[in-house]
Amino acid sequence: MAYDLLIKNGLIVDGSGMPAFRGDVGIKNGKIVEIGKLSGAAQRTMDAAGRAVAPGFIDNHCHYDAQVTWDPLCTFSPEHGATTVIFGNCSLSLAPVRKGSEERLAEFLSYVEAIPMDVLRTVNFDWETTGQYMDRLDKRLGINVGNLIGHTAVRHYVMGDECQKPGASDNQVKAMQDVVHDGMKAGALGLSVSREQGHYDPQGVHIPALWADEEEIFALGDVLCEMSTGTIQAGGGQYVELKDGMIRRLAEATGRTVVYNSLSQTMRKPDEWKTHMARVEETAALGIRAYPMCSPNRVTQDFTMKNCQVFRGLPTWHPILLSSDEEKIKAYADPEIRAKLYVEAVVNKPETAVGFSKTWWNYMWVNEPVLEKNKWMQFKSIGQIAEKQGKRVIDAFLDLAVEEKLETRFLQAENNVDDEALTKILTHPNAVIGLGDGGAHVQFHGGYGYLTKLLGEWVREKQVMTLEQAVRRLTFDSASTFGIYDRGLLHPGMAADIVIFDPATVKCGQEVVVRDFPKGAWRIKEPAEGILATVVNGQVLYEEGKHTGALPGRVLRNTYWHANHA
Repeated sequence: MAYDLLIKNGLIVDGSGMPAFRGDVGIKNGKIVEIGKLSGAAQRTMDAAGRAVAPGFIDNHCHYDAQVTWDPLCTFSPEHGATTVIFGNCSLSLAPVRKGSEERLAEFLSYVEAIPMDVLRTVNFDWETTGQYMDRLDKRLGINVGNLIGHTAVRHYVMGDECQKPGASDNQVKAMQDVVHDGMKAGALGLSVSREQGHYDPQGVHIPALWADEEEIFALGDVLCEMSTGTIQAGGGQYVELKDGMIRRLAEATGRTVVYNSLSQTMRKPDEWKTHMARVEETAALGIRAYPMCSPNRVTQDFTMKNCQVFRGLPTWHPILLSSDEEKIKAYADPEIRAKLYVEAVVNKPETAVGFSKTWWNYMWVNEPVLEKNKWMQFKSIGQIAEKQGKRVIDAFLDLAVEEKLETRFLQAENNVDDEALTKILTHPNAVIGLGDGGAHVQFHGGYGYLTKLLGEWVREKQVMTLEQAVRRLTFDSASTFGIYDRGLLHPGMAADIVIFDPATVKCGQEVVVRDFPKGAWRIKEPAEGILATVVNGQVLYEEGKHTGALPGRVLRNTYWHANHA
């Protein structure tokens, strides 16, 4: 057989978890056609000697909803070996949307996911429905994309300005069901909801999805049940799952797979992951598909007090975070306001605050001071600095912020900082690895680098899982979870989404700042190392870290759509 692309001499890690083997992969018309010792002619032959050949990674929790409209590559996920990204998570999507309400919908995405509004205002909303949005994207894509229908967008579309109030009427719930049905009929991969109490709009009000009661959420889930297709994703699901088993009940009631954020170790509640893991095992034993997501990322935040979101939700602090820089400096220098901040964030830190632990000053460091006289503070925690200065932690923290005019770079790391706990979490069979958050928090961290981080740190360096296990976790597991049944394995007949990488050198590099967003906006980039090539639908998309110019990506659609478009 003559191939379009022939990948020779690779270590084939096929995504099934079976042992890797030496061989070649033949590709024709965007599909894998043969695997073995191949000798047919090919339009192009790539030598993968010394490198692993695996299914393209599925970056399963992203927020590229806006970025994909100007960046068909969804950078920088494909540089790390991703051939598919899934966005519309945590109830936040950019469709459906009514004419004239686009900016309001964008505000929800902007503040929750820390994407500057100046950037989002450049998006040309030339769609209304989820189907129109998907068709629009399908015309120009480098990477494959799958999207979820966001409950926040649906509630806003149906209820308008009333969407941030409780108590949707029966007619409004029925209208929301119809919108979800139309989106699923168009091929969306599922529905996303949210119970994350730390998600606000720029005015400090909870996003629309959080105003919905449980009955409304279950009613929308019923649509997927009736259509026998789609996955449900839940932001903040761990809170309600541990409280009253809502996620388990949602999965059981709908018969659909429910994935939720997240199984993780946090200094806010250091041992809660053990309780959560026991519940996950209990749910799996009942034959219910309710799976938490987990991540090898340490979930660090690099921020200044100009863009800080850590103290969202605190009554005195929240409005200050939304104010101008001049107003922030004035407030932080005011002894009366500082006294209130001290009481709220240090003395009586509430359980409901999600951005920091009770001893946050031990997990927040000065990453880069501005003034020469403050260089001694670099890499010291706020707690250490306060002790050295003989000050309250709030005073040490805010004195520095005010003195350096909010330009001091801080680093916070409270999640997944216990390696022993993270080892057990990442190897848990009923947790789905992902949560890269690509496209979100663009000025705080990258996130999508979890793909190469897992292979470099947790496979090669820490050896907590085999290469075959890790590849399965990044490919077949996510493909199965989100109903993408023609990808995630290197088998004949499957789509030719492939990543070629060097197991001896693959890793996530050090973060750098780049200015490549609309309006000259900056973001943080996590470079990839050790990735030779990313192949999408049989075409080489990236080679040696550079885009080839090809745009072979497609919108991936659900089983209902495929059954009706055979």
